[in-house]
Amino acid sequence: MLRTLARAATVGLGATWTRWSGSRAGVLAHVVDLRSDTVTTPRPAMRRAMAEAVVGDDDYGEDPTVRELQEKTAELLGVEQTLFVPTNTMANLIAVMGHCRRRGSQVLLGQECHLQVYEQGGLAQVHLLARTYGARVHLDGARLMNAAVALHMPPARIVEHCDSVSFCFSKGLGAPLGALIGGPKDFIEEAWRFRKALGGGMHQSGVLAAAALVGLADAKEILLQDHGNAQRFAKGLRDLASPICFVDPATVETNMVLVRVDGPSPTELCQRLQTVSPEEVAQTGHAVRVLLFPWTERSVRAVWHRGVSTEDTDLALRKWEFVLRQLEL
Repeated sequence: MLRTLARAATVGLGATWTRWSGSRAGVLAHVVDLRSDTVTTPRPAMRRAMAEAVVGDDDYGEDPTVRELQEKTAELLGVEQTLFVPTNTMANLIAVMGHCRRRGSQVLLGQECHLQVYEQGGLAQVHLLARTYGARVHLDGARLMNAAVALHMPPARIVEHCDSVSFCFSKGLGAPLGALIGGPKDFIEEAWRFRKALGGGMHQSGVLAAAALVGLADAKEILLQDHGNAQRFAKGLRDLASPICFVDPATVETNMVLVRVDGPSPTELCQRLQTVSPEEVAQTGHAVRVLLFPWTERSVRAVWHRGVSTEDTDLALRKWEFVLRQLEL
């Protein structure tokens, strides 16, 4: 019976599945992975583009697909040039190396900053303050496209007060890896040397740039879906009116939902959400595992991406409802 119910949950879902080793070992559980938008995998169009990419040696600046990507993103971001690098972490590090050339240079970050500017609207004020004191502003654009879509403005408008910017392809855009650093021509020429020193000089990297180009092509459509599903989940969780969890849908602007947890620890809640029990299958007709990370001592973070559909979002809500009712009892 449990096997039949679990398999019934597959209908219409492009699911990720895992074996559940409960009292009836071997039952398939549907996995909704909300840990991060970094868990996306290349979809068929990306894989085709990667297989057919025209490539050259990018370490010599001879890869035509990388050049195409760099030119398109320079226009998108409103900067003179960009440079393709393996990761957004490297892009940020290169920016720090490029701006902090003098001995004793300092980097000013927010108290909980992941080298990321959370409030895009405050950039103009930061820019004026930086100019007053001769400082430079770097924008960690790990999720810059999410911000641009949510704000209904071109990315270049967000970047215009910054001296440099990083731009990630492996999160909401769904590419397997890759990022860019953008800025003035002389800054990017120096960034090329830093990339080489950090081991980021690549050769036939057009294979990777091709996936990034596909991610850019449908970014707005996909990110709007992600934002809508995140909002759908936030409203659904609020409507459960559980004393254990609280979320304000008005604070959900992009693909992230922060849920305040009162009672059990966020770690315990996450463990319960990824565990399947016979009671769950009997009551809901589904075997679902929702993967999440504790975010703070009193909150968890859920992140939507192109691997989580509206159907997945509804299944995740049903899982939350089941777990919360169990905890309330």
